[in-house]
Amino acid sequence: MNTVSLGAMLKEACEKYPDKVSLIYSDRRLTYDELNRHSNALSNVFRDLNIHKGDKVSLMLPNIPEFVISYLAVAKLGAVAVTLNVLSSPYELTYLLNDSDSKILVTTSAAAKKYEEIQGRLDTCEHLLCIDDPRDDSPIRKAYRDGPFDDDMVDVDKDDPAVMIYTSGLTGDPLGAVLTHGNLSTQWTLLKDICEGTDKDRGLSVIPFFHSFGASANLLSVLHLGASSVLMDQFSLDKIFQTIEQEKVTYIAAVPRLFLGMLMQQGTEKYDLSSLRICITGGSAMPPKFIPAFEQKFNVKLMEGYGLTEASPVCSFSRLHMEQKPGSIGIPIPGAQAKVVDDSGNDLPAGTEGELVIKGANVMKGYYKNESATADVIKNGWLHTGDLARIDTDGYIFLTGRKKRMIITSGFNVYPREVERVLDMHPAVAESRVVAQADLMRGEIVKALIVRKDTVEVDDKEILRHCRKYLSSHKIPREVEFVDGLD
Repeated sequence: MNTVSLGAMLKEACEKYPDKVSLIYSDRRLTYDELNRHSNALSNVFRDLNIHKGDKVSLMLPNIPEFVISYLAVAKLGAVAVTLNVLSSPYELTYLLNDSDSKILVTTSAAAKKYEEIQGRLDTCEHLLCIDDPRDDSPIRKAYRDGPFDDDMVDVDKDDPAVMIYTSGLTGDPLGAVLTHGNLSTQWTLLKDICEGTDKDRGLSVIPFFHSFGASANLLSVLHLGASSVLMDQFSLDKIFQTIEQEKVTYIAAVPRLFLGMLMQQGTEKYDLSSLRICITGGSAMPPKFIPAFEQKFNVKLMEGYGLTEASPVCSFSRLHMEQKPGSIGIPIPGAQAKVVDDSGNDLPAGTEGELVIKGANVMKGYYKNESATADVIKNGWLHTGDLARIDTDGYIFLTGRKKRMIITSGFNVYPREVERVLDMHPAVAESRVVAQADLMRGEIVKALIVRKDTVEVDDKEILRHCRKYLSSHKIPREVEFVDGLD
């Protein structure tokens, strides 16, 4: 498939594999034909709500078939899917819906109360669609049942926006990374071209689809191949092993925390894991010493890659038939270039540490409505990642540190300034500083250093209660330390 349109890519897959199972969710099976019909029906619901090319539709959904259906329905209209963390607080949601100019929020009935709480503070988001509304005449149930099922896709160009994903900004305000159809098309070939995937593959989808890595590795790559995706929105390690055995899962793409958990889990020999042919780790660095142990225990290849939201996200990847160098994040993906530069932007020779910069069709269009922030990270076509690295003479990339203040916890980026702003809102906090603390399972955790005001008593439990009002769970400090001052 050479198309660069999400809708056209799905149409081609559906024509080739109409009766093949595309999505597996618990006992539910959805064929490619059913996926196409449902997405067509939902796109007509959006059209009736006055959604046109370029309009924004926010999706705040877990890994369930309705996320995929909604995502594709938006794409078929040439609109833009704004994929939001399901754990977004009302405080965060207000900003995200307003900043993105979203016209509709698609979510679950359980999350609808967040929308209702902030509805009076929203500028453009006038419609709420609950995918699990039980009423027979609810818009989505009626559309699935009665149609229309017309496949009336809007023409889009490779440079047209397809998805907007928010990533925390250095100033504390999240930035909407705009990814085009062309950007995303660089990702949906990776399972086939790098991991030797086929339409017989079954991927286990445990990373949230609202995360760029989850959408790339477990959604777009699967649909492009005509393969199947096994969706899990809640899971335990035992459930993961049971699902691999039951559904004959062939690959898993996830963050290191999952693979470390699998490695340390006892009693795994009772499961038949022979279907598993490859595991893909990304989102944060996998401790190199655990990779051989994982491969030996499960008799499966563990491949490491690197990416960031602004690059759709995958930039580099190890290869099945190339030498595996411990600690390396591989070489650039096809069509991408990587180099390291000094603080003045000058190229550095092999083996020298500098900032990693990326160039290619995977690099985002820019940050939504923020030209200055875009200009800060994209210079002369090169995306400045903020990560420090070195590249050896064979082209292998090794991350060595970070140039920007950022914490990566379980694959999620947290910018300290965003958390500090919330901490500083508490009446007992005089000053705060958020730092990263190393953690084996999560890579890093968020730690808060707090200077109390002399006149106000406060403990760590009160600080955490305050944070839960305003922040998604991965941004909430896991440790709070009260200090006399900040250096």
